[in-house]
Amino acid sequence: MAAPPDQAASPLIQLIPFALVLAIFYFVILLPMKRRQKKVDAFLKALKVGDKVVTTGGIFGAVTKVADDSIQLQIAPNVRIDVSRAAIVGYQGQAPVADQNA
Repeated sequence: MAAPPDQAASPLIQLIPFALVLAIFYFVILLPMKRRQKKVDAFLKALKVGDKVVTTGGIFGAVTKVADDSIQLQIAPNVRIDVSRAAIVGYQGQAPVADQNA
């Protein structure tokens, strides 16, 4: 005697594919993003006066003042600009802290 074909599968069995998709999404997308963000946050917190940095707009400058949410850069003699802390992507002459394409 076989089970009737119209009998529904267990709800637990139906949720397994959904749970697998969520697990793959977490390990492939979210976990690497969290690691990259921690690395960027550590870099931005470690900035100090005198560091030579590059901004997202391609401006090269030396850090002259560090505030909570902004950084002052000297880009030429007697020329200083304030930029957002998030606009700093790395040190001059080095690869960006977190590659945008990765």
